Amino acid sequence: MEVCREPTVRKIVEAEEALDKIRDGSVVAISGFNMSVAPIHLLERLFKLYLKTGHPRDLFVMSDAFPGAPGKGLDMIARLMHERDDTGFIRGVLLPYLGWSPWLQKLVAENRIEAYTWTIGVMAYWFREVGSGRPGVLTKVGIGTFEDPRDMGGALNELSRERMTARVEVLEINGEEYLLYTAPKPDVALIRGSTADEKGNLTMEDEAVYGTVLNIAQAAKAMPRKGLVIAQVLRIARFGSLNPKHVVVPGPLVDHVVIAPPEKHPQTDTIQYDPRISGHIIPPLDKSMVGVMELGPRKVVARRILMALADIIKREGRPIIVNLGVGIPSQVAQVAVEEDMLDLIEITIESGPWGGIALHGPDFGASLGPYAIISMPDQFTIYEGGIIDAASLGFLQVDRAGNVNASMLPGRIPGPGGFSVIAYGAPRLLFGGHFTAGKQSIKVDPREGKLVIERDGPVTKFVERVYKVFFNSRQALEQDKEVLYITERAVFKLTPQGLELSEIAPGVDVERDILSKMEFQPIVKEPQTMDPRLFRERPMNLKTEILQHLRV
Repeated sequence: MEVCREPTVRKIVEAEEALDKIRDGSVVAISGFNMSVAPIHLLERLFKLYLKTGHPRDLFVMSDAFPGAPGKGLDMIARLMHERDDTGFIRGVLLPYLGWSPWLQKLVAENRIEAYTWTIGVMAYWFREVGSGRPGVLTKVGIGTFEDPRDMGGALNELSRERMTARVEVLEINGEEYLLYTAPKPDVALIRGSTADEKGNLTMEDEAVYGTVLNIAQAAKAMPRKGLVIAQVLRIARFGSLNPKHVVVPGPLVDHVVIAPPEKHPQTDTIQYDPRISGHIIPPLDKSMVGVMELGPRKVVARRILMALADIIKREGRPIIVNLGVGIPSQVAQVAVEEDMLDLIEITIESGPWGGIALHGPDFGASLGPYAIISMPDQFTIYEGGIIDAASLGFLQVDRAGNVNASMLPGRIPGPGGFSVIAYGAPRLLFGGHFTAGKQSIKVDPREGKLVIERDGPVTKFVERVYKVFFNSRQALEQDKEVLYITERAVFKLTPQGLELSEIAPGVDVERDILSKMEFQPIVKEPQTMDPRLFRERPMNLKTEILQHLRV
């Protein structure tokens, strides 16, 4: 009988012993979808090492999403860098999302560090491709948007446009345009798991998601320079005691393991540990778990999105797979619970969970009660390949042509998150949000079943031309996509001639409340009145309608 032998190489070390091996000028890849799978202990200890010794310095930091949350992780480090007027630690970043770090955005806006942003799916693929020895990611995602090098090419300030550490190039293959995304291969990977054995095998049983942890390790270890991989965990197990099928990162890919204090290893920003998030318990998804959403403009939008999804189910005659983005779209799941429709809508979120109820804000990325969780590159294959049936995403601006700006304005540079890949791949898109922005007072009168606009928002969101294109309407029309823009007072649809006003809310005056609050004149033919059920307290009873259309 073969005997399991303990490894002879000592892998479990203190943080400083492992981090001291990182050299000046290194490219450091860090896992993390907000606080989920983010090695915050390693990241913060690395910065303390720099403050103590002046090394390592001039690091180029990249991640599959964003490792931190407001006041934590990379945002905390950016705040101290800004306050100390010291940018010696980080020379540049490549991140899909900077939205949870106002301090990092300040450093970028002030041209203090170079900064680039690629959408999450491209970034997750990039780690996998580089780990395979390929130069980068070749894709159509980003053509005709701010990621296109004929616009910004993902470079966020003058310093990045000068140095071009991360590049996007246009290539033509068989007469079609593609974008090639390239950046330096990581020298170091900082990753996270739940348990490691004495050989460094990592499991992730307590984590909210898998993220891109394995692929980041692979990218660091790939030729031509085999880099350093340091893993943060909660606990150590004896070698040979872990189930091999539970090992996500094999031990030979891990150089050092560091045990983190629990407070530096939470599942999400506000949740230390919840077995419903990690999949140890699958709870019943009913109203007692999520509550009933207050009837207001947000619920009207979420309900109208759900109604559009119900129409797709009727047409397809089967349950559908959808993605729900941040903002109001993430609350569609709560409304679906109220309507008892979760058995008809397979909800996915970009970090990897299927099913359950998506969390909001800095906790976004985790789901309560998912029935499956896959890696992030695999999840984005589902999106980019159009395997899903529909997606609902938020919007900051929409223009005459139907182009969408998801999040960027002068001085505001949160990045695309997962938006670009999802918007490119989904065959049906339901953009959801408020019609105007800023301080406003808009209510629903459930007795009359209508919308009441007491004070409108001062910021126009339907503009002549969006500040930056995240979703290219011309490309969507070429792909024959179905696209709706859903607000609390109006619904528009994308046509080859531009935006057409297709529905208006009861209680709304078209000229006063819609057309006068837009910078362009949409196509107006014979818009219908939005379904009155959207503005009533009682459930809409969508499921009964759907079941009549489903195939036996």
